[in-house]
Amino acid sequence: QVQLVESGGGLVQAGGSLRLSCAASGKTFGLNTMSWHRQAPGKQRELVASITRSGTTNTAASVKDRFSISRDNARNTAYLQMNSLKPEDTAVYYCKANLLGIEEYWGQGTQVTVSS
Repeated sequence: QVQLVESGGGLVQAGGSLRLSCAASGKTFGLNTMSWHRQAPGKQRELVASITRSGTTNTAASVKDRFSISRDNARNTAYLQMNSLKPEDTAVYYCKANLLGIEEYWGQGTQVTVSS
C-alpha cells in the first residue's frame, strides 16, 4: 500500500501562486510516475501534469506556461508549482502515484480556490 498526502492548497487571489506537495509513504519501492489531477465542480477530473521517476514531465496545454511539476525521489515527494493562477484553476487537486506500473494510488485531494 502507498499513502499519498497532499498539502499546500488554499485560497489565493488571481495572479498569485501556490505550491502543492504530495508526499508518498508506505510501500514506495518501485514508485514510478506521479501526477497531479484536478476536478472542478460539475466537471470531470483532468490530468494537470505528470512526472516519471527519471524526471520526464508532461503538462496539460492549458497550464503549461504557468504550472510546473517536479519531484524529489529521496523524499518520495512530488510538487506542483502554480503561478499566475486564474479563477478557472479553482478545483480540488489530487495526486496520483503509479507503483511498479501496476498499482495506482490517489491522495485525498487539496482544495485550491482562486478569487477574482
